[in-house]
Amino acid sequence: MIDYDDEAREYDASRGGEARARAAADAVERLLPQGPCTLLDLACGTGIVTRRLLRPRRTVLGVDRSPGMLLAAARRTPGGVVCGDATGLPVATDAVDAVVVIWLLHLLPDPAPVLAEAARVLRPGGVLITTVDKDDAYFAEDSDIARVTAELRRRHAPRVPDHSSRVLDRAAGHGLALAAETVFPGTGQGRSPRRWLAAIEAGRIPWCTHATPDQVAEVNRRLTELPDPDTPRPDPRYRLVSLKA
Repeated sequence: MIDYDDEAREYDASRGGEARARAAADAVERLLPQGPCTLLDLACGTGIVTRRLLRPRRTVLGVDRSPGMLLAAARRTPGGVVCGDATGLPVATDAVDAVVVIWLLHLLPDPAPVLAEAARVLRPGGVLITTVDKDDAYFAEDSDIARVTAELRRRHAPRVPDHSSRVLDRAAGHGLALAAETVFPGTGQGRSPRRWLAAIEAGRIPWCTHATPDQVAEVNRRLTELPDPDTPRPDPRYRLVSLKA
């Protein structure tokens, strides 16, 4: 697991900055209920998306367990963040109209405890809005990198915690049903072959962690042979779903 306290200072710049945050917040807005709303932004990180969700007649609370991230979030939304864990939220039952979870479920061994907590704090008719299928975001469009990595990604698929079918199945067990969905771009996050190689070497690519050294070496070889090694491929396309209580 990434040390988010250590990464907090450089996190935004390394994850698409304001452009990605704006795209994420706009997508969340498309799925939020209209009118007055109490919203919980779970795993809010630096608050770069959280602050964009602030509206008149909307109460927004950001929750994160990383003190380093919360320091940044508190500067963006003063008085609007609290330290807490996604599997044991410091929030009363039936207390909020919406729970927003951006880029968290893919980091967990199992999304079920977080989905259970979200269902607990939601009022009847409330919505959980979450990203799913993050591993597939970079491969929504065909590219040479998509073809080179396809086999390892296929082998890794059964282990993916935020696979949409797995999330929807776990959510259904807590009375949450798919209501709507949308996509948004990771603006400026398209990676070149050279950047993919660096990410694999740093151990940041989930579908390589369970592969054999020979399998990873073969993918690395094929990436090395691709043309235009410093040219970014298509930006990722993140999938966002709304689950209604």
